Amino acid sequence: MAVANKSVAAFVPPPAPKGRPRIGATLGLKSMDVPALIKATSAGLSWNSVKRFLVATGFNQQQLANYLDIPERTFARRRETGALDQRESEKLLRLAEIWDAGLDLFDGDETRTREWLVAPAFGLGNVAPIDYARTEFGGREVRALIGRIADGVFS
Repeated sequence: MAVANKSVAAFVPPPAPKGRPRIGATLGLKSMDVPALIKATSAGLSWNSVKRFLVATGFNQQQLANYLDIPERTFARRRETGALDQRESEKLLRLAEIWDAGLDLFDGDETRTREWLVAPAFGLGNVAPIDYARTEFGGREVRALIGRIADGVFS
């Protein structure tokens, strides 16, 4: 019996398109590997991550607080304390991932990406992607829809 080749090809994710940051970079995180992202969200993302995301996306604080399901007063307290809690951090990270995927889909066009995120999407039952992504399951479906659109599949 022949012995199988022992070499195993390692999966290496493709680099981010030139000029486009990965998820962690959008939030100002230095390390973007999964353990570092888990640690950062568990500890709570800093307010600087929130500010960087707002600048990158053009959303205002009220829009982001609404997406994160944080009352305005709580959002103001988060600004004062300098960090989000774990649940809010996970939601922000999910939104940053979807933002980056949308930017890739729309060739870096921030305006088109923002408009697509807040407009009803046929492939999501006419719910806006930003609203659909309020849960992890919804976020997965938004990422899948982006993939289908990028591949030219009618959605």
